[in-house]
Amino acid sequence: MDLSKLDEYKEGNRLEVKAAQGGIPDSIWETVSAFANTSGGVIVLGVKDRKGHPLEVTGLPDAHKMLDDFWNAALSKDKLSARFLQDDDARIEDVGGKEVIVIEVPRVSRLMRPVFLKKDILGETWRRTHTGDHRCAREEVQSMLRDAESSSEDSRIAENVKMDHIDSETVRRYRVRFSEKNANHIWNAVSDEEFLEFIGAAKKDKEGVLRPTRAGILMFGQDCWITYEFTNYFLDYRQETASDTRWEDRFASITGDWSGNIYDFYIKVYNKLKAALKVPFKLEGIERVDDTPAHEALREAIVNCVTNANYYERRGIVCVWRDEALTIANPGDFRIPLEKAMRPGESDPRNATMLKMFAMIDAGERAGSGISKILHGWKEAGYAAPSYSEECGPDRTILMLPLQKSIRYDSPTSKDPNGIARLTENEKEAIRIVGKSGKVTTRSLVDATGMSRKAASALLKRLSNRGYLQWHGSSNNDPEQYYSIGDDQ
Repeated sequence: MDLSKLDEYKEGNRLEVKAAQGGIPDSIWETVSAFANTSGGVIVLGVKDRKGHPLEVTGLPDAHKMLDDFWNAALSKDKLSARFLQDDDARIEDVGGKEVIVIEVPRVSRLMRPVFLKKDILGETWRRTHTGDHRCAREEVQSMLRDAESSSEDSRIAENVKMDHIDSETVRRYRVRFSEKNANHIWNAVSDEEFLEFIGAAKKDKEGVLRPTRAGILMFGQDCWITYEFTNYFLDYRQETASDTRWEDRFASITGDWSGNIYDFYIKVYNKLKAALKVPFKLEGIERVDDTPAHEALREAIVNCVTNANYYERRGIVCVWRDEALTIANPGDFRIPLEKAMRPGESDPRNATMLKMFAMIDAGERAGSGISKILHGWKEAGYAAPSYSEECGPDRTILMLPLQKSIRYDSPTSKDPNGIARLTENEKEAIRIVGKSGKVTTRSLVDATGMSRKAASALLKRLSNRGYLQWHGSSNNDPEQYYSIGDDQ
């Protein structure tokens, strides 16, 4: 964070400022807890938020004493539940001749969460959203406590179901796939119950009775029994590519005409979503090969979604096919920072047993490169870059896989073979918007650049005439008109 440009910032989900003219404000600890339990953030004392106007640096009357007061409280067992702040996380800095205190609060490890105040885990646990700090409900605290377990949550015995609740047809289909990928494996000759125990889908309880694990009932159970263990469990697929209907195609786990479990959902939703992909004609010998890096990325994305979902959270797993993108969303956040999860070799799956089951049939990456494989494979197939986002309260992870072609505004078009050097920053911004959302409108360009509506409309028409964008609409006055990537792109 560049403090010399502090007046260009505004408060948000990663920044909190306080004038703090009367000493350390008590509300600062709610923000410390909130940042630690969410994505981390920066607190600056000695800066005033003027609600819609640039931040104002007011400075502190005695910054050194206030910093001592902060550390005395931070290290007190009566204030914070855990000691996670390092010496260089809080410091005094000079901004335009005025002293301020900068506190960089890290996102703490899931093993340390929740961070709470005043020894009150249910009443003083806080998290951060775009609207500020909010006190966590009981279910949010319980979710963090489950994630703090060192063993995989899904490896435990499901308390409310029995082996009779496993769908035998799903097990049969999985075993066929397993034997195809592991032709000479010794497990191919054992009974279903032994097989389920070997792969972690079942365990013997204290009385020696074989019971489904949570991973087992999720992967192979029937929806009506899965909800005995996970009351918020819900799977939903929708195709929303027609503007005149709410959806063209849909299936959900609750309908009763299929098992409703995770393994069958993976198969069904992949077979639906792969129809959205543009498949090049490719031959190996005389056989047509339809699989592309995008297909591999799509399979990995679905597996990543179902194996990182928090099945105790509300809203369930939702996969949607729209014209501009495939969206895959699951309840629960990443258990490590998002930027770390996107690097090869970094992984902390919430349902490690389930991920192992997918890996056994070559449908999931156990080596920690699953997300990087998604990002690389999608871009290699020629699509615009995928993007991940997180929501809080309830926690949710959303992956968007654009179906638009990759935008190459660094290459001329056939209509404008020498024009690339003349693209202005606003023209490039219009193309960037298409890359993020699949389309750009006059309104979205105005909001992004501050241009007048007349100037934005003229810019988009100019890019369309030059082959960079393609116009969609029934008439020039059509309120639904928009621009997407041009044919040359």
